[in-house]
Amino acid sequence: MSKGIYVATIEPNSGKSLVVLGLMRMLLGKTAKVGYFRPIIEDTENSEKDNHINTVISFFDIDIDYNHSFAYTRNQVLDLYNKGKSGDVLDGVIKKYKYLEERFDIVLVEGTDFSHENSSLELDINMLISKNLGLPVIIVCQADSKNQKEIVDNVQLAYDAFKEEVDVLSIMTNKVDNTILKELKSKLKERINNGTDITVIPKVRSLASPTIKEIVKTLNGTILFGKDMINNQSENFNVGAMQLRNYLTHLKENTLVITPGDRADIILGALQANISKNYPKVSGIILTGNLIPEDSILKLIEGLSSVVPIITVEDGTFQVTNRIGKIKSKIYAGNIDKIETSIATFEKHVNTAKLANDLITFKSDIFTPRMFQYNLLQRALKNKKHIVLPEGYDERVLRASARLIDAHVVDLTLIGDEDKIRERIEKLDIPLNLEDINIVSPQKSPHFNDYVNTFYELRKHKNVNLDMAKDAMSDVSYFATMMIYKGHADGMVSGAVHTTAHTLRPALQFIKTKPGVNIVSSVFFMCLEDRVSIFGDCAINPNPNAEQLAEIAISSAKTAQDFGVEPKVAMLSYSSGASGKGEDVDRVRKATEIVKTLAPHIKIEGPIQYDAAVDMRIGKSKLPDSEVAGQASVLIFPDLNTGNNTYKAVQRETGALAIGPMLQGLNKPVNDLSRGCTADDIYSTVIITAIQAQDL
Repeated sequence: MSKGIYVATIEPNSGKSLVVLGLMRMLLGKTAKVGYFRPIIEDTENSEKDNHINTVISFFDIDIDYNHSFAYTRNQVLDLYNKGKSGDVLDGVIKKYKYLEERFDIVLVEGTDFSHENSSLELDINMLISKNLGLPVIIVCQADSKNQKEIVDNVQLAYDAFKEEVDVLSIMTNKVDNTILKELKSKLKERINNGTDITVIPKVRSLASPTIKEIVKTLNGTILFGKDMINNQSENFNVGAMQLRNYLTHLKENTLVITPGDRADIILGALQANISKNYPKVSGIILTGNLIPEDSILKLIEGLSSVVPIITVEDGTFQVTNRIGKIKSKIYAGNIDKIETSIATFEKHVNTAKLANDLITFKSDIFTPRMFQYNLLQRALKNKKHIVLPEGYDERVLRASARLIDAHVVDLTLIGDEDKIRERIEKLDIPLNLEDINIVSPQKSPHFNDYVNTFYELRKHKNVNLDMAKDAMSDVSYFATMMIYKGHADGMVSGAVHTTAHTLRPALQFIKTKPGVNIVSSVFFMCLEDRVSIFGDCAINPNPNAEQLAEIAISSAKTAQDFGVEPKVAMLSYSSGASGKGEDVDRVRKATEIVKTLAPHIKIEGPIQYDAAVDMRIGKSKLPDSEVAGQASVLIFPDLNTGNNTYKAVQRETGALAIGPMLQGLNKPVNDLSRGCTADDIYSTVIITAIQAQDL
């Protein structure tokens, strides 16, 4: 079952509130713990609460602190986008949503209102958010003032926009004229005929009618009488300018009377009509021109047993009438009638049993880079580890260190001279407080002699003497690796400056491989647009034989499992299935059989070509009975030349985030960076290293 559902639209005044209220009632009928979240809300004045949030939380009595129910205001989002920090918006939304997801059985997420001009940006943001939360979407469209072709085209546009990025659970077209309900639903099903749930909801006049409370707020009016009836709905409004005997014939049900404040005849006539059995109800009276009735008239009104709201405003009759006509009514917490009407309308026209079942059985295949990175960060935070970075003078290392310390995700040691590191930080203006980080210069360390003696004892059988051991421990890579061996750090990340051989040599000499592991290999976490794939080996082994390929595949499958990716292993080659011949493809075929023998639980296919491994259409055409073809998550390359070039090509051509390489098979985590790495790469690799250390 999905842990949440996202309600979105592509236009203003869609009637999204009706759908949200109905969904909330439906979800509360299935489980007691339902949360509510709005990623982005409108900016409000005087710390006023967002109306949508206040209405849902108060009516359904949801136990959520207001500040946890949204992530950003609209202006905050625009400010971050203008600063080039759009990724921070997604990270903040994911963090807030995940907080609620942990505390509720399901979370109802409501998208933005499209109440401003920049609708294309708003559409992109809603799609990005729903995609990165991994939630199915209910699209809400509105049919008001549109012909049937316009409605169908609009729904198609909305569906096409979202279906490319997310799973669309249902499309609900709101505010439909009652006379075309069945016909419109039939046309929509003809246009979108892939099984997506289609719902049409009629326009409800009372929901579109503004209340006296909304009118008072819009006109900045002052209530003279009838404060207890400000939730009256004004289904009609007209101007009382003619004589009373003529005006009474123009009254309709729930009419708002607009008249100058000195027209006592209209005021008293409207009040009398409201209590008469022979005339419709009056919702309220607006007195224009800042004119207040004479004292004798006010005294007469005060003595009446029941008085509809009477409001005085400054503007003239013409301006007031125009402003009232432009009011778009909203549903708010105090208007119980509208809330109940919305819920009743939803339950009458929506197949809630099917919708609930679709939600219960929904399973998303989307796993975005932001989701993956968030999960990594949360895992690392649960059990904080100590990571050593030997290349303490490198700018990228220092910038990554600042981010890591700011996130409180790991404890860090930098190797180097403290004065030189301080000088670098000040020169580069890096926001890193050295009081929050451990800095060690090897030869000045109180552990230096112990490390020398330990290395000597470990390597004397290789003709290493004490002088050689002292030279080795003066090297930053050897010293940092010995910190891990002695338990003074949990993992090491290096390679921004040093070669792979320089990083790995000390680890292979005395950290060594895990029991039963014969080869150290590497993987990259390739964070593609809608999934995370594991690529191996792309950094360590130039020409692995069949046995080594099999071990790389088994290690990579375990890594995938450990990091939340379901392992479906593709053993890549230049041919698929049994068609290819030759030494290279036979080696891959043999490696596949070894994996099936040693680890029969692993879903594996090989040999298989890259396109057949990742493209469902091609995979099923070449290997129709395969559990892996078209949906591989772990891709094992036949050699380093193929693997290294492929990961770089995918990274550059698709914009994928490549995290790694992460080394597999060592007793304690040591990870090697590319010398072309960025601060972001270092940040991510340190977090992965910390997670590896948690499993030891």
